[in-house]
Formats: sequence, C-alpha cells, structure tokens
Amino acid sequence: MKSLRIYPDNINDRFISEAVEALRAGKLIIYPTDTLYAIGCNALNNNAIERICSLKGINPQKQFLSIVCSDLSQSSEYARIDNKAFKMLRDNLPGAFTFILPASTSLPKIFKGRKTVGVRIPDNKIARELARELGNPILSTSIEWNPEVEAEAIEPDEISLRYSSSIDIMINGGKGDITPSTIVDLTDSSSPEITREGKGTLL
Repeated sequence: MKSLRIYPDNINDRFISEAVEALRAGKLIIYPTDTLYAIGCNALNNNAIERICSLKGINPQKQFLSIVCSDLSQSSEYARIDNKAFKMLRDNLPGAFTFILPASTSLPKIFKGRKTVGVRIPDNKIARELARELGNPILSTSIEWNPEVEAEAIEPDEISLRYSSSIDIMINGGKGDITPSTIVDLTDSSSPEITREGKGTLL
C-alpha cells in the first residue's frame, strides 16, 4: 500500500491526481471523510465495486450502496432528486449525512434492479476533490472500526496496517472520526425518515 499525506486545508493536486489515476485503473483507496475513513473505488467500475463488496462482505443485491459526490450537480446525474429532496440536500450538504434516494439509470450494472442509492457529499475537501477530479462518484463504504477500542479517533497509520494487503493507496488526511454519518431515507421526499442517527444535525 502506498501512503499519500494530504492536508484538507492545503490540497496537494499531484497526490489527488495520483489517487484518481489509481481509481480510474480500478484500484481501491482509503480516504478521509467528515466521519469515518472510507474505502473507495470508481463507482462506474464493476470489477472494483465487486472487490470492495468482497472485502467488506457486502451483498450488493441486499445492502444499499453509497456514492460520494463532489457536489449536488454530480449527484443529480446518478440519483433522481425532486424539488423537495433538492432543498433538503442543499440545506444540509456538504455534511455528515447519507441520503437514500431513487437511483438513476446512470449507475453501473451492479446496481441493476436496485431502486435506491445512498448519496454523500462530505464536508471534507479531500473527498470532494477526488470525486471532482475523477469526474464521477466514488463508491464508498466505511472502514471497519471498533468503537470500544478506538474511542476517540482512528489513527491513519493503524488503518494502513489493517488494510496493507488489500488496499492500493491510503490517503492520510489526519485522524479519523469514529462517528458514522446520519442516514436519511429520502425516497419519499415529502416524508424524510432518519434510519440511523450519526454525526450531524439535520436542518
């Protein structure tokens, strides 16, 4: 695993480009968000998605998949967002939320038959810049963590050791949070439902 140190308030464009080239080549990365560190791949690469699902024990036919987008414009290409949903996303993003929305047909075949997709626009410049430079979303899933042991923060070096044999690039963006995102079901935008309480207060 190669490690790249990127500071959120001083983005290293060369390291971002190196990570994005890895994503385009179907490789897996670990990168910081505004909540937990995440494992990510190019959301339009089926083989890479299958690698992540195998690594995390995810059944893509039964468990919902999340994508990290650079902004609302990018997210609207891969999820169907009506006016009420758009207002809620605009008021709360970037932020520590995953919004479950109706999936669009732009997503790859591994999403076939799935009616929903989780959309994230993290309040983390590194995560958003990766998706912007890639030109499409990053399929994303949180790293494994033990809240009883990692009670305050997760050290990037520990994450690197944990995933050294299964991840291609680790982006070290400083200590990681241990609180996951709040999940909001917006499939019916007139009746939003919080399905998991996490970080962030919904406006």
